[in-house]
Amino acid sequence: MRIELTPQQNQARSEFKAFVDEAIIPYANRCDRKEHTPPELIEKLAQQGYLGAALPKDKGGSGMDAITYGLLNEEIGRGCSSLRSLLTVHNMVSQALLKWGNKFQKENWLPKLASGEVIAAFALSEPNVGSDAKSIETTATRSGDFYVLNGQKKWITYGQIADVFLVFAQCEGKPSAFLVEKNSPGLTIKPIFGMLGVRASMLAELHLHDCKIPLENLVCRQGFGFSHVASSALDYGRYSVAWGCVGIAQACLEACIQYTSQRQQFGVYLKEHQLIRQMIAEMLVNVKAARLLCYQAGYLKDIGAPKSIMETSIAKYFASTTATKAANDAVQIHGGNGCSSEYSVQRYLRDAKIMEIIEGSNQIQQITIAEYGYQEHLFPPTRPVISQELVAKI
Repeated sequence: MRIELTPQQNQARSEFKAFVDEAIIPYANRCDRKEHTPPELIEKLAQQGYLGAALPKDKGGSGMDAITYGLLNEEIGRGCSSLRSLLTVHNMVSQALLKWGNKFQKENWLPKLASGEVIAAFALSEPNVGSDAKSIETTATRSGDFYVLNGQKKWITYGQIADVFLVFAQCEGKPSAFLVEKNSPGLTIKPIFGMLGVRASMLAELHLHDCKIPLENLVCRQGFGFSHVASSALDYGRYSVAWGCVGIAQACLEACIQYTSQRQQFGVYLKEHQLIRQMIAEMLVNVKAARLLCYQAGYLKDIGAPKSIMETSIAKYFASTTATKAANDAVQIHGGNGCSSEYSVQRYLRDAKIMEIIEGSNQIQQITIAEYGYQEHLFPPTRPVISQELVAKI
């Protein structure tokens, strides 16, 4: 089988690269140091149509196919993982509403999300709940024409600036999803600073104290918040993160090739040392392998294959480990310079570590991938490729 991008996908990739090189890379380290993303940078994403990249054109989006959307995430991830995180969570909410939202939610929110008029954030994690997401403690109780939410959300990407949140809560003991606007009474937003990586992603805690929202803000139905809304959104998030990890690893490779071609030790350029060449070779091979896994996941998404869910999980697992290994080697190759804020490789290493945790930690991915392996090889004729129980765990 020959894997080859279409002329349109190649053209899009070139455009993405040019945008990142000009509009993102020169400012990425500054954003990291200040733990802040400038509004004008987000506006540039919106002007390019990237905030609506995954939405169909009839909803105001760019209508990108899965592979083109992946290429976009790779390039933005190459430039700034924090900004790529905005693309991830914003489109996770968009995709959740596109698939599970009611008519009013789609007509009211999707065009605003596509244009960037409204910024969305995904609010699932809590102080006591991470990987075991279905055990959320936040509650929602119906009171007349409103739902009243109580609880706390943590590590909410771009929560400091989001206009609307997709919040998950237990409603009558059933995990459910709700849209909560930032000006909802009873909602307090507290910024989070001092993170290891993706420092410019403007994390926040959400405190919901008798937070009242209209009944029509329920997304899908009660009890479907995790199994349907969150699961489909997280699958899209994992896909975005996987491609973003390829971008980090590619950035490491490019930085190391440039540095070893300029830096001399023992009278020769670093690139002439055999152990350096070994590290570069491993980096190059792993980047290509991770990208191929992402291509496979994207192709399966484009044709609507159920297997795409697990292939996305595999791609995310391998790409995140690749990014961390590449970034660790990049810092090592740069030596003392690699530990300095003057060089981007230290940011790549910190950001890559975060990728092994978000959208399903690598340990969770290993558990689900292994279970999938047993299902596929022990029961191929009679068992589905992915059981509902397995989907819920990913």
